[in-house]
Amino acid sequence: MTTHLIFILGIIQGFEPVFLIGMFLVMYFFMLRPQLKKQKEAKAFSASTAIGDKIVTIGGVHGKILKINADSSMQLEGDRNTFFTIEQSAISMEMTKQLQKRMNPVVPAAKA
Repeated sequence: MTTHLIFILGIIQGFEPVFLIGMFLVMYFFMLRPQLKKQKEAKAFSASTAIGDKIVTIGGVHGKILKINADSSMQLEGDRNTFFTIEQSAISMEMTKQLQKRMNPVVPAAKA
C-alpha cells in the first residue's frame, strides 16, 4: 500500500511544473492579455484626439480641446472663459465614446 502511495506521489510531483506552467498560461490569456489590449486601445484613442474634440476626463469633467501641448498636456474649455490644463492620459475612452454616441445618434435608414 505504501509503495503505491509513494509511486502516486512521485507521479504527482512530476506534474507540478506542468500545473504551474498551465496556471501561468491561464492567467496570461484571461487576465494580462485583455488588460494589455485595453491599455493599447486607450493609448491609441488619446493619441488620436484632435483640437475641437469634445471629451470627458476620468474625473468626469466635460470639455472641448483647445490646444495640445508638446509635453502631452492639453488645454480644455469647460464653459465660456473656463479653461483647464490636463494630461492626455486623463482622457476617459469609455466615457468619451458614450458622449459621442449621445451627441451623434445613429438614425436608421428609411425603408423604400
